[in-house]
Amino acid sequence: MEVRRRDQRADRLSPTASGVETGRAIVIEPWLKKPPPRGGSRSPADARTPEARLEEAVGLARAIDLTVVESGLVTLSEIRPATYIGKGKVDEIAGLAKSVSASIVVMDCPLSPVQQRNLEKAWNTKVIDRTGLILEIFGRRARTREGALQVELAHLTYQKSRLVRSWTHLERQRGGFGFLGGPGETQIEADRRVIEERIARIEVELDKVKRTRKLHRDSRKRVPYPIVALVGYTNAGKSTLFNRMTAARVLSADMLFATLDPTLRAIELPHGARVIMSDTVGFISELPTMLVAAFRATLEEVIEADVILHVRDISHDDSEAQLRDVEKVLSELDIAATDGRVIEIWNKLDRLDGAGRERVLNLAARQTSVRRPIPVSALTGEGIDRVVDAIEARLSESRLTLEVSIDPADGAGLSWLYRHSEVLVKDMRDDGRLAVTVRADPDNAARVRARFNS
Repeated sequence: MEVRRRDQRADRLSPTASGVETGRAIVIEPWLKKPPPRGGSRSPADARTPEARLEEAVGLARAIDLTVVESGLVTLSEIRPATYIGKGKVDEIAGLAKSVSASIVVMDCPLSPVQQRNLEKAWNTKVIDRTGLILEIFGRRARTREGALQVELAHLTYQKSRLVRSWTHLERQRGGFGFLGGPGETQIEADRRVIEERIARIEVELDKVKRTRKLHRDSRKRVPYPIVALVGYTNAGKSTLFNRMTAARVLSADMLFATLDPTLRAIELPHGARVIMSDTVGFISELPTMLVAAFRATLEEVIEADVILHVRDISHDDSEAQLRDVEKVLSELDIAATDGRVIEIWNKLDRLDGAGRERVLNLAARQTSVRRPIPVSALTGEGIDRVVDAIEARLSESRLTLEVSIDPADGAGLSWLYRHSEVLVKDMRDDGRLAVTVRADPDNAARVRARFNS
């Protein structure tokens, strides 16, 4: 194994959820050597360097307060059905785990239940694969009832296939008939039924939560408040940007999946329009399938959004690969990269040196006006005014401008206009009537015309 020693100061300075050490861990990045498909390109996951994937895996481990004592790459020519990696590497890591007193080994890959059990026996440690690690993070970060239910559903779905792991204390029990029964089979089947019943109950509760969220969205549609959703790879700076623009206090930290639950805040744009900003869960490469399904409700705010801010960490070495990962998830939500609602935000300018900053600014300036990204630093506030202007401009493209004439004494009518449209200008005409210029989406514009015969 090619060992890469971590900077211990980075471990001490990295933000944690609870401040309590979970355990001493070794992080392994298995790297399968294979040529790209003939006539095609590698997948987004393969486009990353093994070093970058290892760095991300270490960040995931730190996110649950693991102390990473060693990390390294293991290059594979093929995947072994029993242990994923070869016997020589298994023995080498067993010795390493013993020498550094590691109690946990993180394998940044999907492991089958059999592979996980065999590795735990060989290393005498707990073994966590990528799916289990991400589920653990989500379980710690979820705060709302919906988030907790979604995490539990994903965890139970994952755990249901792993009930064969170690039921040695049940060897006296035998299920089935004759020699067909195996040790602990009756207890395993009972536990599987309990899990399936709990999954059924959670799905019913989630349906109720989804209906409630739909009612909230429907009520917002009756009020002319456009939705601005933030999306992006985890740790791209979405929550920092959200806090900067809304003066909110959502947790923002330099760690993966600092926030999971969607947060909504109303803000006023310079010309008086009110919009609702939504901070969503961060994306990540190779997100477990059960979590993509479980968190689809969380991303429904993105589907309904009038403007989508795609926040990218432009200082990251794998920014392009992260871009492809986010676009892949958006495409699953039927949102194309060329969708007119999407505005790219190139965040973390403050992390670039002079040459890097100049290169990014020139690259952004060379893009077409429709797809031109906005370089910003959410931490310092640089470029935020350009983001606000871009939101206003994008919203105005889909809205109609109307001029309405009303009686100055018609306070109810003027109040109705403020509730159902964006009032731009009010002027008193020579004939004593009030000329009001408003902007509204097509549906509300039709209602304005119908009420005021404009």
